[in-house]
Amino acid sequence: MDLLNLRNAKKLSLLLLVFVGLYGCLPEKKTGEIRIQGQELGTSYSIIFFGDEAVDWESKVDSVFLVINQSMSTYQEGSIISRINRGERNVRVDGQFKEVFFLSQEVYERTDGYFDPTVGLLVDAWGFGPGEQQELDSVKVDSLLQFVGWDKVTLKSDRMVEKEKPEIRFDFNAIAKGYAIDRLGLMLQTNGVESYLVEVGGEVLASERKWAPQELDPESTDSLALDSPELRWKVGIDDPQSTGARQLKKIIYIKEQALASSGNYRKFRVDEETGKRYVHTINPLTGFTENGSVLATSVLASSCAKADAFATAFMAMPLEKSKALLVESNDLEGYIIYLDEAGEVTEFMTPGFASAVLPRE
Repeated sequence: MDLLNLRNAKKLSLLLLVFVGLYGCLPEKKTGEIRIQGQELGTSYSIIFFGDEAVDWESKVDSVFLVINQSMSTYQEGSIISRINRGERNVRVDGQFKEVFFLSQEVYERTDGYFDPTVGLLVDAWGFGPGEQQELDSVKVDSLLQFVGWDKVTLKSDRMVEKEKPEIRFDFNAIAKGYAIDRLGLMLQTNGVESYLVEVGGEVLASERKWAPQELDPESTDSLALDSPELRWKVGIDDPQSTGARQLKKIIYIKEQALASSGNYRKFRVDEETGKRYVHTINPLTGFTENGSVLATSVLASSCAKADAFATAFMAMPLEKSKALLVESNDLEGYIIYLDEAGEVTEFMTPGFASAVLPRE
């Protein structure tokens, strides 16, 4: 062997030695059932999945919530949505804001304006946002309605929002939670997780279930129960008329789907002087909070953002209009609990939703 080949052989031996040494130092990959719980977006969250236990999953989850808050939280002064609402110029939105903007536009059009995230001024005025609460009457509400309307805003090609009136304020709270759940699911998928259940504030995104998890503590989350067969997850829907401890109205099986529910039985404000109750659902067409016959809605869809938005819209829409939209939509399944003309609790359910309901024993 000549000198050059000898040197090359020594280098090769050294590289192999280094490679073997590095390989021996790699942490052993151990997969198992992982659960992460906490508080974010003004509510609780719970995530259960089968993944690599060596990964810092909590940091990855925190990063998703951080990005969502920096983009769409009206409670953070430096967020993109807050800067736009204040009328700052040259604010370019990020990819998350852009996705939510165009999905909001789709739902706005399909619901004939009953879903409209330009209700920010009204949300504040009714006492459900970060802004100043006001004393409202029909004259005041009418004066605020001139600053509401999705047809008055545009997202231009340079990712800058153009508002017809500078006072217009966005509020994505009726879709951002569902969108955050979708982003958490995407984060898990891009990190090699195939089987998961993500829940934030009772809204859920589920993959196909590929392992049999241990039963969760029923006190640890709003709606998860994990003993269902056939690679599906079992999810509970709250009874809007239950008092005290929560009771389930329905239990359904889901996989590769998202479920979102909306109702006025938890989110409301009571006037300290008059004792009058104001629900959080605001009708963007009238400007008033909606105290209608609909008690609660639940929607199944391919994304939680879409399910979230439509479930909110159905709380404000006329009942028959909501039913018709659900019947004609191929991408939605729905369940509505309402009071009939006699004041009796009545249910409407699409066939696809009914097929997912677990029969009562």
